[in-house]
This record gives sequence, C-alpha cells and structure tokens, in this order.
Amino acid sequence: MIIFDKLWVTMKAKNVSTYYLREKCGIDSKTIRRLKANENIETKTLDKICQVLNCNLEDIAEFVSEE
Repeated sequence: MIIFDKLWVTMKAKNVSTYYLREKCGIDSKTIRRLKANENIETKTLDKICQVLNCNLEDIAEFVSEE
C-alpha cells in the first residue's frame, strides 16, 4: 500500500499549505482528500507535487506492506 504521510511532513518543513498545492499545481480538493485518505492518485499528480515542492518521490510517498 502506498501512503502519503511523508507528504504532510515535507509540506510542513517547506511551509507549504494545501491551498498552495491547489493554486500552484492545479490539484483539486478531491485529490487533496484522496491524498489524506491514502487513496490512489495519478502519477502525473505526484510529478506535479514533486516539482512544486522541489523534492523526490520518496519525500512524499512510501510503500508499506499490508501484512
């Protein structure tokens, strides 16, 4: 399972709000909700987030085994 807990840590460290993501990335509120719920999102959305936050994928997402 892919989780986005690191996204919120990275955003806080960079002083970035969800409002900023919506405005700078064009990410809608539905996608923000999906990220908070660790639901599926498109890879192009991950790419946009990494570009805006100037970070790597591993800074915003991680794989966790469902065992």
